[in-house]
Amino acid sequence: MISQSFINLAYLAASILFIQGLIGLCHPRTAVRGNLLGALGMLIAIVVTMLDQKIISYDVIIAGMIVGSIIGWILAVKIQMTAMPQLVALFNGFGGGASILVAGAALIEEPSPDLQMTIATALSGFIGAITFWGSLIAFAKLQELIKGAPIRFPGMQTLNALLAIACIVLCALVAVYPDQMIYYWLLSLLASILGVTAVIPIGGADMPVVISFLNACSGLAAAATGFVLNNNVLIISGSLVGASGVILSVIMCKAMNRSILNVFFVGMGDSAPALGRDEFYEGKVKATSAEEIAMLMDGVRRVVIVPGYGLAVAQAQHAVRDLTNLLEAHGAEVEFAIHPVAGRMPGHMNVLLAEADIPYDKLKEMDEINPSFANTDITLVIGANDVVNPLARTDPNSPIAGMPILDVDKSKTVIVVKRSLSPGFAGLHNPLFKLDNTLMYFADGKKAILDLVAAYKEL
Repeated sequence: MISQSFINLAYLAASILFIQGLIGLCHPRTAVRGNLLGALGMLIAIVVTMLDQKIISYDVIIAGMIVGSIIGWILAVKIQMTAMPQLVALFNGFGGGASILVAGAALIEEPSPDLQMTIATALSGFIGAITFWGSLIAFAKLQELIKGAPIRFPGMQTLNALLAIACIVLCALVAVYPDQMIYYWLLSLLASILGVTAVIPIGGADMPVVISFLNACSGLAAAATGFVLNNNVLIISGSLVGASGVILSVIMCKAMNRSILNVFFVGMGDSAPALGRDEFYEGKVKATSAEEIAMLMDGVRRVVIVPGYGLAVAQAQHAVRDLTNLLEAHGAEVEFAIHPVAGRMPGHMNVLLAEADIPYDKLKEMDEINPSFANTDITLVIGANDVVNPLARTDPNSPIAGMPILDVDKSKTVIVVKRSLSPGFAGLHNPLFKLDNTLMYFADGKKAILDLVAAYKEL
């Protein structure tokens, strides 16, 4: 029989590995090591927990681990970087769903649960159900299985308030009457409905914040389940996930000059532009070609590249690396301007560019790069929209008013690579496209950069 002292030491080692893993993930150079440390910590936690619980038959558990490992390996190999936010949403959902089932099973098996266990069980069911169904809706929106625009109906906020109150009452009933499982399953049902109705009115522009917040919820549900099972490592790991998710959500909201309450109860991405596209741009947009851009870049001293979600969709990161090498070979300084919410999740652009072996020291955060745009000869915007939209500074009535943006419009020349003049996630037209110093290069991101590289080489 394994001793409790050994179990506690193993859990402590796993917790330390989790923390070291998070520290390693803070920088690309140590990210792989951090990921391995975290995985090693989870392996230790799983093995020790299985020994601690004195499981009689491991057949189903081992079969589940094999199937899960195969699915995880396939996802890791096949998943595209553009689909990573959807995958994160699914992971969040699975964590919440597991919390519901595990806590419910533990409550059924315990003949005389104490107050700590019943309260923790109620929280596991409540938070887990919201996380599971909210994450599935987030996944469906990002995967475009349902429309990404907000879905609302009359009385939705009132319904959500009533559902939340009912869930709180049911949490109290579960805690006081743990032998009445109907209360737990009814709680899970109403929380599931709340998870759906709380996320469907949120537009695509805010979905990264929603995913981050649901990630925090999945951690809190796991921590609550840890109290149900009296498992220290589950409490610690769940708390780490919950805390990191909350911090990330706050950082993202700050980057958009908004609050969590504003994201969930006000929303963005459903405001139709006051003017039609043709009327807004009034023929002021100047289209350009790869050959013209190549001539403009010939002999420049400084170029800043702004990557956005369009770059990720086009898988243009390797073409951008080739362009960077070519410009530097001709004496130009090239840097990348990274907005905190560029793409569909924090760090999306960083990982994408690191995948193409672009040196990390060339990636500059918004506060660092903004003062240098005035001294930049050419800023090349690839697939970004809302994070470079001057309306954030100039229109106090805009949904993105006050949102910190990349000041690309202050560059001597701005070249925007985009398929069309369609609005971004926020559903807003972009006056940057019609400025005197802006040229529009209408093309797929990857093809545009490949054609530009070819044209530059021919000079």
